[in-house]
Amino acid sequence: MKPYRTKSLIKSISVFLSVLFPSLTVAEEFTARLSGHWSPKHQSAIHSQLFADEVTKRSNGRLKIDFYPSKQLFGIREVLGAVTSGAVELGGVVGVVSFPSINKNFNVASFPGLFDSYEEQRGFFQESEAGKSIWADITKKSNSKLIMYNPVGPVMTFSAKRELTGVDAMKGLKARRLLKSEEPMWDVFEANRVSLPTGEVYTALQTGMIDTINSPPGSIEAYSWWEYLQYAQKPYQYFADAYIMANKTWFDSLPQDLQQLVMDVGQEIGNLSTSTILDAGEATLTKFQERGGIVTVLSGDEKIKFDQLMKEKVMPAMADMIDSESLQAAQSYAGN
Repeated sequence: MKPYRTKSLIKSISVFLSVLFPSLTVAEEFTARLSGHWSPKHQSAIHSQLFADEVTKRSNGRLKIDFYPSKQLFGIREVLGAVTSGAVELGGVVGVVSFPSINKNFNVASFPGLFDSYEEQRGFFQESEAGKSIWADITKKSNSKLIMYNPVGPVMTFSAKRELTGVDAMKGLKARRLLKSEEPMWDVFEANRVSLPTGEVYTALQTGMIDTINSPPGSIEAYSWWEYLQYAQKPYQYFADAYIMANKTWFDSLPQDLQQLVMDVGQEIGNLSTSTILDAGEATLTKFQERGGIVTVLSGDEKIKFDQLMKEKVMPAMADMIDSESLQAAQSYAGN
């Protein structure tokens, strides 16, 4: 038999077998990178790794996701831009850091005391017309798709300077400024502000460049900031949410079954992350106190003074960062 006839016969047999036995067909394999700025010990990093591992496992290796923590690929401020451009397929994005530059009305997420829980905050963005409009604008402009909720924890104030017993004790501190929406509070307390990415906070505390931060409890342990921070103040100010976001063009290029798998795993691990983040934060505060840290829960007259200051000075200043219609819609949704 001539060679070309042999090759033609083999090809025909292969096509015939693939039709009769589709399971014999070699499935296309995909790889993706998930960029995170968190320390591997941070709860958000732990759940990011779990998400990546579960997708890889359940797809039998058809979609292999590699997680890169500790800003090996991109930092906290750069990761959403990297997802948008396709420089990375997936990224761990802290909403209050990355989203307001796209749509300022996302600042409602860091409005003090507005939402009582992660569920209420997410509900505003996914259920109300105003919230859905904000979210749709952000994902469209960033060419991104929400895969998984991955909260970093509720935010409170920590200091190395003094016990945070009330309003007067908050004045004159040297504070890390991460968000523009934090500025009104630091202005009221006459704090010296230094803008710092997460990776520079430890050294800044060590050298005395700063002595105070707003942070979820888990971060002071994950980044060892509690080596210098000795005092903490409740109540929580807002619920800082993070998300695993995918480049939408990349996501849409995946086979339908892998798209569904990614979303299913994202929902499952996201539920786990959300259900454990508050307890994880409280566990960190317990360890913080065991190390000699002091946690002050404002009450009585000091709580009244603090709330009055927030209402009369901080909230009006923050309101200038949000369209009035969006703020009113969020307040109405939250029952405020």
